[in-house]
Amino acid sequence: MRAPGPADRSAEDVDEAVFDAVERIPPGRVSTYGAIGRLVGVGPRRVARALSGGGGAAVPWHRVVRADGTAAEPVRVRQLALLAGEGVPLRGSRVDLAAVGWPDERW
Repeated sequence: MRAPGPADRSAEDVDEAVFDAVERIPPGRVSTYGAIGRLVGVGPRRVARALSGGGGAAVPWHRVVRADGTAAEPVRVRQLALLAGEGVPLRGSRVDLAAVGWPDERW
């Protein structure tokens, strides 16, 4: 018997798994949609969909950025301000993932 994969889970279960992973990102650290997706077993676009759906408003969504360290355009200004408030180092409008990437892995 095979283990249940992402296709076997409901959309709500996937969203909750994404929210749980994002809640584990410590203040001052940042992850990517892809890194969260790898933890949860879904693709980065699915992570973005969960976070943009509004159901995870209580999670620190601002700690998740694109693989190149940039913020998504619709929330860029707010996200960068929240990250700067946590002391996250920025290079222009990009997060320095090598310095604050979570979980600890090669960026």
